[in-house]
Amino acid sequence: MIEILELTDLPKARETGAVVAGILQAMKSRATVGTNLLDIDRWTQAMIAEAGATSCYVDYAPSFGRGPFGHYICTSVNDAVLHGRPYDYTLADGDLLSLDLAVEKAGVVADSAISFIVGDTRPAADLALIDVTERALQAGIAAAGPGARVGDLSYAIGTVLSDAGYQINTEFGGHGVGSTMHQDPHVSNTGRPGRGYTLRPGLLLALEPWIMADTAKLVTDADGWTLRSATGCRTAHTEHTIAITPDGAEIMTLPRT
Repeated sequence: MIEILELTDLPKARETGAVVAGILQAMKSRATVGTNLLDIDRWTQAMIAEAGATSCYVDYAPSFGRGPFGHYICTSVNDAVLHGRPYDYTLADGDLLSLDLAVEKAGVVADSAISFIVGDTRPAADLALIDVTERALQAGIAAAGPGARVGDLSYAIGTVLSDAGYQINTEFGGHGVGSTMHQDPHVSNTGRPGRGYTLRPGLLLALEPWIMADTAKLVTDADGWTLRSATGCRTAHTEHTIAITPDGAEIMTLPRT
């Protein structure tokens, strides 16, 4: 299903996006050495409730997961890249942490992810991973607008990732959002320009470049959810929800200053 919002509904998308961005920034500031992933999950649950929003994750049970996710935020550490299920783990100096969050408010969903390094140790290779996902995301956003094709966005994202020397996995990628979290169209992190669905004003898309340092192969953790690099290498994931407007693309999940 591809859902097109009325342009008059975009303020709702902005409001939901602000909730997501605010929670992610709060969790980033709290994710210090010694912080437990389960505490991040509990803090997220409380902030979602305080905002009058609803979690898109806690009861989520798609075919690629094992039963309901059961938590409020994805916490992917080091070799984990997607769908990291919070567990009893204490963050250490130099951990590379990705946080992914989707909530619904006023009938509209927003979805975003950030990656960052915990503590003072900042390996250059890990910083490069984060940087390339952020640059790829900006390239995808720059390619978006009314009349653009999904393939244009995929090509822009993939060009940045591949030019930096990374392999690209196409099992998971960006997607439409609206009243629910995962909708069509699928936005692969690589593709051919001029192909795919034509973007229209009112369409919400979650673009999410993610990368693994030396592989394109994923393995599923014993929890049935967490996806890790097959080689144990470090990973990074960055995501924004954007709205296609008559003038281009607007990011819904930018932190507010």
